[in-house]
Amino acid sequence: MSGTAGSTVLLLESSSGEKIYRHPDSIVVLLPDGRDTITSSWVNGGYRKDLKAIFNHQISKGVKAVDDLEGGSISDYVSIVSERLGLEPEYSSAMLTAANMDNVAIISHSFRGVEVTAIVTAGIVINGGRVGDPASYHEEKGTHMYIQGTINTILLIGASLPEYAMARAIITATEAKTATLQQLMAPSRYSQGIATGSGTDMIAIVSDQTSSAKLTDTGKHSKLGELIGRTVMEATSKALELQSDLSPINQRDMMVRLERFGIDEATYWSFASKLEGENRKARFFKELRNISKNPYLVGSTCTMLHLLDEISWGMIPEKSGRTVALSIMKGLPDLLKTENEVPFDLLLDENDPILDNWIRVTSWLIKNGNCINMDDCLDK
Repeated sequence: MSGTAGSTVLLLESSSGEKIYRHPDSIVVLLPDGRDTITSSWVNGGYRKDLKAIFNHQISKGVKAVDDLEGGSISDYVSIVSERLGLEPEYSSAMLTAANMDNVAIISHSFRGVEVTAIVTAGIVINGGRVGDPASYHEEKGTHMYIQGTINTILLIGASLPEYAMARAIITATEAKTATLQQLMAPSRYSQGIATGSGTDMIAIVSDQTSSAKLTDTGKHSKLGELIGRTVMEATSKALELQSDLSPINQRDMMVRLERFGIDEATYWSFASKLEGENRKARFFKELRNISKNPYLVGSTCTMLHLLDEISWGMIPEKSGRTVALSIMKGLPDLLKTENEVPFDLLLDENDPILDNWIRVTSWLIKNGNCINMDDCLDK
């Protein structure tokens, strides 16, 4: 494998003999003979029995459309990159992403000699979406639009699988990716929903047909399905933290959770500036950022937002949901140990949207409530 001195690093050799290299702008997996693959790549994608390499490539930030690619097309560009990596273009399949290759996550798990390895890069900040969200473009005459942010997964399975089991592995791996995003409450950028992936995710499944382990089930009930799920979930979670700083710890913030609904500091100030108390913008923002990490307030926010989700899904009647949300807001003074009595009769209106009431109450508490310090709430 070619590359400038010191620029190519062997990250891992699997128990089945696949070698995983990191190049400055690519992760390359070299495949020994006897590998069957299914990939979602534009080039040499689908089901193949003759691939020698699969690589995940970081495109330049200036690329916005196909015409911006070197070579002027995806196939020509992938061919150019393949040759630069010392690969044979006709036997190589590629994934494209904006993620940094230094942020790759590689996780392996095994059971009774069968090893499963997930190799994941993950960007979700710009392009996170929920399946069924409004489309960003309509494809016509073969043209594509690039949107930065992609979760790319290469899954190495150290067992011999039939074609249908390889296809089923895609479903299991995709469910694992989506479960990870839901656990992290990753927001869609195109709706108020929780992301199920990015709009440009890609996947590759590799099966070792030379293995003595002949397996046929990659679904959730099988041990192999469990291994697939665990490796993909762990690798996706690690890659998201490395690339996008998306982690359980960083999600413990009221403002981070409210972002999914288009609420930011400017939204808060537009409400807060109309309430009683000193209108000192810088001080308000400082207090907002502090209390936003209060775990009691984060927990209350999550409960209230889940009510909104349940209402949108038709699981809870809107009127009942509003009543429950108002009761949560009325409990905030005791939970946050505020010193001043809260004028709920002036702040709450059962006919207003839930989020409007929430912002008014929490804004008033920040300006007038003298809430306990966030540090006093943290688990010791």
